[in-house]
Amino acid sequence: MTEQLKKTPLFNTYEAMGAKVIDFSGWALPVQFSSIKEEHIAVRENVGMFDVSHMGEIFVSGQDATAFLNYVLTNDVTKSTATKAQYTILCNEHGGTIDDLVLYKLGEEEYLLVVNAGNTEIDYEWLVKQANDYTVSIDNRSNDFGQLAIQGPNAVDIISELTDESIDDMKLFEFIRHVKIDGKDVLLSKSGYTGEDGFEIYCRAKDTVELWDKFIELGVEPCGLGARDTLRLEAGLPLHGQDLSEEITPIEAGVGFAVKVNKESDFIGKDKLSEQKENGPKVKSVGLELLERGIARTDYTVLSENGEEIGFVTSGTKSPLTDKSIAVALINSELAQVDKEVIVQVRKKEVRAKIVKKPFHK
Repeated sequence: MTEQLKKTPLFNTYEAMGAKVIDFSGWALPVQFSSIKEEHIAVRENVGMFDVSHMGEIFVSGQDATAFLNYVLTNDVTKSTATKAQYTILCNEHGGTIDDLVLYKLGEEEYLLVVNAGNTEIDYEWLVKQANDYTVSIDNRSNDFGQLAIQGPNAVDIISELTDESIDDMKLFEFIRHVKIDGKDVLLSKSGYTGEDGFEIYCRAKDTVELWDKFIELGVEPCGLGARDTLRLEAGLPLHGQDLSEEITPIEAGVGFAVKVNKESDFIGKDKLSEQKENGPKVKSVGLELLERGIARTDYTVLSENGEEIGFVTSGTKSPLTDKSIAVALINSELAQVDKEVIVQVRKKEVRAKIVKKPFHK
């Protein structure tokens, strides 16, 4: 199965560790090493490590880099700094989400875009297509990098053992370039996809295995895609392809904070997104907690109490932390009221649920 799939520098390491490997967006990646619940709890209570080397790294530079990125991205790139990363959205003309990504300003007109693995080529081609009127260089250098996510309340202590850099006071989304971790030159970002304290380490592809092995030696729990999904869902963080898509705008998905409709430059999707910010979207992302047995899976229909179809589930799971069935759904905005009861069609059974605030775990 794995022969045709893309592999990160750690693929042979997974096999040696006995991880269960699956096809994720064309990549051979571990879904779990021990169990999803064990890995999930390790991140919530101690520290875990994910291989996220499949993520894409696209560099944009040149005299028009800032102006170009401000045109293709929803956030205000002029507000980015050389020490603070920026969450932002790549939208189509209708405000739909091509991808959500993180932007790092590396220099005066030099940026790194970290994009979702399954969208790397799509994003790259879209950027190139939009660049005709700008003097920019767009370079997909994803194969040059490895990336590890060290997540959990003890992440700072673990990384501090391997670096002389002072990281205790780093705030969310701050980053430092050219940090030495176990002697390897990396970009260290105080970010993550779990809702816990944690870091992303961007290293040279050839250094990935040594860094992974060093963290394992220090007792960090290896974690797979299963725990990554349950953790991010508890934290109320969206997944592109489910909670965000070319048919779902960032306003509808609840990440409108990354859409700056009042920034000085025009940007792709602005008309639709401005209208939604002003008048409110017709559909809205909400948290659901099931009140009866069942798990709300992606695309399951959501009904009102009187049986009228009002939306659908975008993500759902059973929380390993609370044992509750939780979900995110896109529903009619007029009915998106906290504590309101709705029905989720779980296969042939109608299961009662209530709307709750996100995130599910703080």
